[in-house]
Amino acid sequence: MKAIILAAGRGSRMKSLTYERPKCLVELRGKPLLERQLTALREAGIEDIGIVTGYKREALTSYDLVEFYNPRWDETNMVSSLVCAHEWLQEEACIVSYSDIFYESSGVALLMECNADIAITYDPNWLDLWKGRFEDPLSDAETFKLNKNGSLNEIGQEPKSINEIKGQYMGLLQFNPAGWDELCRIRAMLDKTEQDGLHMTWLLQKIVKENRTPIIAIPYMKEWGEVDSEDDLFFYREKF
Repeated sequence: MKAIILAAGRGSRMKSLTYERPKCLVELRGKPLLERQLTALREAGIEDIGIVTGYKREALTSYDLVEFYNPRWDETNMVSSLVCAHEWLQEEACIVSYSDIFYESSGVALLMECNADIAITYDPNWLDLWKGRFEDPLSDAETFKLNKNGSLNEIGQEPKSINEIKGQYMGLLQFNPAGWDELCRIRAMLDKTEQDGLHMTWLLQKIVKENRTPIIAIPYMKEWGEVDSEDDLFFYREKF
């Protein structure tokens, strides 16, 4: 199995921390986020790792990863960046990781052990983490509902209450070629402007609604986090 890290964006909410480097090189407790992801992936047994680059791509050459460059990184969203690695995703199952998160190798192993066309990890104990990061946890939360069989029922909508959020999508997922084909099929129905603006959760929700390819949601309850701001860095330094 291979892995792809999505690291094309700048992360403007990090302000001065990303003036001279991509967001994935911001350090948490003295170690860049990218190195934390690489450690987790390699500890899980994945050696073939690619990275989708864009902003400040030259800062990433020393990591000796397979590069997929998104020349339109400042005009497109995450799905368009992932499409840059289309050939890999067509060939075999791939772990896909956002570059602004950290997690343990056990999260990767959970996905590797899953035989679904599309699988995602989620944190069922998300609320404590969000209460630490936000004054109002609902201000930066989306709906996350599951079917009784563990497949995804809803994701990415605006929640009216905490009860509509059964977990937090982490930005760590897995596609096999059939799952990737389904994503590409739905994306191809959109015009170019819509394709450029696609968010991953919107597309996952569309796959759910199409009801052709179940998305298996796997609970993950060990250390993880997403880094969207300088405040997040301070919070995680204190928490972990």
